[in-house]
Amino acid sequence: MTSAMQVLEQSVVVFSQNYLPLCRVNIKRAIVLLVTNKAEPLDFSTQSGWEVHSPSLVLYVPKHIRLTIASIERMWKVPVVNRREVLRRDHHSCQYCGSSKHLTLDHVIPRSRGGQHTWDNVVAACVRCNSRKGDRTPQEAGMPLRTKPKAPVHPTLFFAEQFWIDMQANLE
Repeated sequence: MTSAMQVLEQSVVVFSQNYLPLCRVNIKRAIVLLVTNKAEPLDFSTQSGWEVHSPSLVLYVPKHIRLTIASIERMWKVPVVNRREVLRRDHHSCQYCGSSKHLTLDHVIPRSRGGQHTWDNVVAACVRCNSRKGDRTPQEAGMPLRTKPKAPVHPTLFFAEQFWIDMQANLE
């Protein structure tokens, strides 16, 4: 038997009208969407969900709901390449050694060699690694990158991709 507090800590996956997983919401938000008919359950079995009791109502809240209203997709632009956004993308760690201290930006292909100030050419690097690499490419300096730099993706697409990866892992 789960307690009321354990149930309220659960989250529900919200799908768009065309079944694209959009996000996770807490169970309170899911109840509001269901009661106001802005969403419908995707799974009607009582095996995967929760029963929520109020003084006058017993409501079944599934683990997955689908919006019944058209959600206007907000325009999302790829952020400008700047220090804050690069550090966020790289999880505030040097892409050569993993350090999180004294971070700067490094151009993978140096600007003096025609490298551009773009998402796929700028990484976070500690002062030590940036100085050691100097005006060379990572291959020339013998300093491989921990991750390949790329532009950030739309948060919804990232969530959807991660959702399907997790679903596939659960099936195996």
